This record gives sequence, C-alpha cells and structure tokens, in this order.
Amino acid sequence: MLKNQLETLLKEWVDPLTEQNLITSKSLKRLEIKDDQVQMDVVLGFPLGSLETSVREALTKLIKPVTNLAVQMNFATKIVPHVNGAHMPALKGVKNIIAVGSGKGGVGKSTVSFHLAQAISQLGARVGVLDADIYGPSQPSMFGLQGSKPEVVDGKFVPLQRQGLQTMSIGYLIGEAVPMIWRGPMLGKALQQIMTDTAWDNLDYLVVDLPPGTGDIQLTLCQKIPVTGAIMVTTPQDLALLDVRRAAEMLKKLNVPIFGFVENMSGYSCKTCGAKDAIFGEGGGQKIAELFGEKLLVHIPLDSDIRLKTDAGQYFTEGAAFHYNHLFAELALKVTSQMAAMPKDYSAVFPTIKIEG
Repeated sequence: MLKNQLETLLKEWVDPLTEQNLITSKSLKRLEIKDDQVQMDVVLGFPLGSLETSVREALTKLIKPVTNLAVQMNFATKIVPHVNGAHMPALKGVKNIIAVGSGKGGVGKSTVSFHLAQAISQLGARVGVLDADIYGPSQPSMFGLQGSKPEVVDGKFVPLQRQGLQTMSIGYLIGEAVPMIWRGPMLGKALQQIMTDTAWDNLDYLVVDLPPGTGDIQLTLCQKIPVTGAIMVTTPQDLALLDVRRAAEMLKKLNVPIFGFVENMSGYSCKTCGAKDAIFGEGGGQKIAELFGEKLLVHIPLDSDIRLKTDAGQYFTEGAAFHYNHLFAELALKVTSQMAAMPKDYSAVFPTIKIEG
C-alpha cells in the first residue's frame, strides 16, 4: 500500500528539465520497501551534475509526509544515442551530435560552442568539439592549442585534448596565417573527412561549431552526418534575426531538430555605475524562438569577462569562480535533457545478418 502511495506521489512530481515525471520518463528503475527503508534507483538519460542534490531533496520532501522510513536514493546516468531526423547511421565513437549555428558571423556562436562543451563536460559527460568553420577556424585559439598538431594512428587523426575535452579542427592541420582558398564542394568533402577520419574516443556528445551561412558545409553536415539536434545563436537586433531565421529554416528542411535559441550579447551592465543598456536591442531572441515554436534557452550578456576568458583560452572553472558559470550550466542541462527525451537509436545493438550463398 505504501509503495502505491509513493508511486502516486512520484507521478505528481514533474522534472522541470524534462517536463515529465519519473514514471512517465521511465527513469525510476526500482522502488522497494526493504530493510525499513524506501529504496529508489533513478537512471537519467542526461548528466545531472550538482543538480542531483536539489532533485534528491525535492523527492525526499515529497515522500516524507507519507512515511517515517529512511529514504535511500541511488542516481545514475546512462547516455545513449538518439535518432537523428534523417535516421543516418551513428558516427563512430560518438553517441550524439549537437550542432551550434547562427547563419551570421560575429554573434558569438564559437564562444557559445566552446563554453557549452565545457559545461556539459562539467556535468560528468564525455564531450568533444569539432570546429567545422574551414575558412575561419577559431577553436584552436579558444582551446589555447595554436600550433598543435594531431597524431595520426592507423590512418585516423587522434583528437587533441584539454581538460578532458577532445577537439579537432582544420586549424590544427594548417598554419594560422594560411588562407583556405577552396571552392564549395572541397569544403564539404574536407569536413566529412575530418569528422569520419578522427578517432573520437567514446563521446557522449560532440559539439559542432558551424560556420556562418547556409552553404556546402551545413548541407554536408546535415545530409552526411547524423546530427541529433541543433541550437541557434543570435543577438537581439533585427539583422541577426534575419540570418538566424534562414539558417533555422534550412535545418528544418533537412529534418534536424532545433533544441532552442540562445540570445547572446543580451544587454550590458556597467561594472562602475550598474546602469544597464540594451545595446543591440531587446526581445529578439524571444521573437525568433516563438516564430519557430521553440524555447529561448538562455540570455548571455555582453560582458568583457566572457570575451577575455575566451580569447585567452581559459576555462570558466579555472581559478576563481566565474559568475556566468550558471548560464552555461543551465544551457547544458536544457539541451542534454531535451535530447534525453528524444527517441533512442537502437541500431547499434542489433546484430548484422550476413547471407552467404
């Protein structure tokens, strides 16, 4: 009878990230009354990180009114591949691919990609970053790995690593001052080769930093590579919204789910006087999100600390605590929890059947 009561209560508690209860999402794997304890095993499809403490407290508070028994909760994470819109086979060594696009240069897409990857890694997942901007690769600088070269083992590039993040870019293969004077088809082929010829090591998530525009690189990524979903980065002003709308429409036509929009450079607060100024306007991110029926995932302010740390290839977790950590952590949780609610890809567990005559 107590178990039934507890199950009823747990159905009433809605996870604010997945917007589902533990029963509906099939995250509750075990609920028993044993050894004078309420014992629960909860397995989530995304990394919870430090949020586990608040979830544990919320569930304990929910249960306590109906029982005086001690509550033992075991949390675990099981990140699995999810079906992409085009149902393509998975990229070897990668479970899920998150594309970060904008359609426009200069809106901070690479910065968001870099710090999103860090934030997901801090939650406890295995993460890589692919710099897909062949003309203007910036991730080598952000990672502080300019001039570094990946090893080649058995015909595959071994991704460079920093602080547990795996990274690959055309920028590691050419000099910083070497211009990429290539035509469109060469760009698409180069991207596909870098992705498939890199020995990604058991990644839960690969964050792909897309170049501006809606050209060959974006088409190659979405038509040849199993992108699980994308986030779109914009600034609030109308000119940026025009380009991000085109890029988002392209992704929709290519059956790539959009997890939501990020409004970057969203207002400025003066550190001296505290005055606030919407330099690039207000409400643009919300407007474009509503247009596509998606969520505005987070507002990221215009702040010199973000620029300085990114330019220096520094991680927000290095040294003193950074006051914008929570924004990127929030973004990471929203994206990975949305992905966990998508249909799972079971193709890897099915046997390959050969018929020989």
